[in-house]
Amino acid sequence: MLFEFERELSSAATHEGLIIGLFDKPEKFSGPLAKLDESFDGQLTQLVKSGDVSAKLKRISKVHSLGKIGSKRIWFVGLGKEKELTFDQLRNAFGKVFKEVNRSKLNEAAVYLDSFVTEKVDGLDVAHAVGEAFALASYHFEGYRQKSNEPERKVETLTIYNESVEEEDLRASVMVGYAFGTGTNSARSLVNTPGNLLTATDLANYAADLGAKYQFEVEVLDKPEIEKLGMGAFLAVNQGSIEPPKMIVLKYQGKEDWTDVIGLVGKGITFDTGGYSIKTKAGIVGMKTDMGGAAAVLGAMEIIGELRPEQNVVAVIPSTDNMISGNAFKPDDVITSMSGKTIEVLNTDAEGRLVLSDAITYAKHHGANYLVDVATLTGGVITALGVHTTGAMTNNEPLYEQVLEASIEAGEQMWQLPLFESEKERVRNSPVADLNNSPGSEGHAIVAGAFIGEFAEGTPWVHLDIAGTATSKKEYDLGPAGATGVMTRTLALFVERFEPLN
Repeated sequence: MLFEFERELSSAATHEGLIIGLFDKPEKFSGPLAKLDESFDGQLTQLVKSGDVSAKLKRISKVHSLGKIGSKRIWFVGLGKEKELTFDQLRNAFGKVFKEVNRSKLNEAAVYLDSFVTEKVDGLDVAHAVGEAFALASYHFEGYRQKSNEPERKVETLTIYNESVEEEDLRASVMVGYAFGTGTNSARSLVNTPGNLLTATDLANYAADLGAKYQFEVEVLDKPEIEKLGMGAFLAVNQGSIEPPKMIVLKYQGKEDWTDVIGLVGKGITFDTGGYSIKTKAGIVGMKTDMGGAAAVLGAMEIIGELRPEQNVVAVIPSTDNMISGNAFKPDDVITSMSGKTIEVLNTDAEGRLVLSDAITYAKHHGANYLVDVATLTGGVITALGVHTTGAMTNNEPLYEQVLEASIEAGEQMWQLPLFESEKERVRNSPVADLNNSPGSEGHAIVAGAFIGEFAEGTPWVHLDIAGTATSKKEYDLGPAGATGVMTRTLALFVERFEPLN
């Protein structure tokens, strides 16, 4: 993708499409837009007055120029009241118009950036929104259909006109936004890939390639090494599979000393049958997406690799599928985790918390001082919060506040679930082991998080359950139906803005 930058918007500038922001404000256009209106003999003003071109938030209006200006068509983007426009609303508005532009199969287009600037959302914010929204809204998963012979047409060059921001700063802001978008798209593609084409080995190879590209330290543990370290919970989930497990570690050191290390832990179950606690024939469809947490962590690491923040990060991904065979683990089994804690297995479909338990222990082994785990963990979180809100739990409110602030900036909403002693006791209630992995359906999302918290122990920790938000059944402003890449941008922003706790 090529971004070009120009200072002055001229009505003679030739583009296949020109994108202009429109606020609810006085009847007349001003500045370059007034000159544009003159080229139309005042007809743009009349279109606004008549309501054919609307300033209502996210209302998109297309006007053909009929040769009156150099651009063939104009897309007006309704922005509502200038004082009320938020960055998140602007990002979504850009997403909606970029989708319209892409449907028109143009090779290039232009944005008049100054028409989107407000007192609250400055030119650099607008530039970031352009880069991020363009990447997100333009995402398409190719899939595996036979390809058409018709050549693909898509926007490959976007020209940005602005008179208020220095080009160097503008370019940097656009490219940061674009990095956030492309990192999220990488996560989306991983989640959209079928389980037979994305095994634990494939995921490990992807992570290794990412590490090579961005000079991360890479460690991939194979089964003998996992056995040697005593990761019994992780190994139990893998028992029924012919695919070997992989414990994947990426390290990024942005500080001189390996201190204040942020541990990002992502559930990497490449396909989940539920094991002997088998899913229904309807519930098992879509379980290729059960590595959405791993995808979010890898997408965030891509953004971190591009932006190089002054932080230390260790990413840990336990990856396997959860299959059924004569070797598979069973309800009533007792297994021993890397931490030494024993676990009574009551539900083999509660496997995510088992692999995460060893991954969290291993993240601490690598020096993680703070932990954030991300997982498509429970159907219970969907019952509690629906499909637009990620469930969160924590043992440390100041750390959670930093993750929450990042999620708000990313436009990825979350809600905190409680972690009371009563739910911890339910997880600790087993006649034969230290813990049980599934104390019942009541408060399912909460007890699942409480189980993971037993392995975080005293380390500041935030748990993110993305079972409802990792995919979308329908198209939305910033993406198509399918994988959303949720929490990728939240994690990257959290790392970038992180302040160590006292």
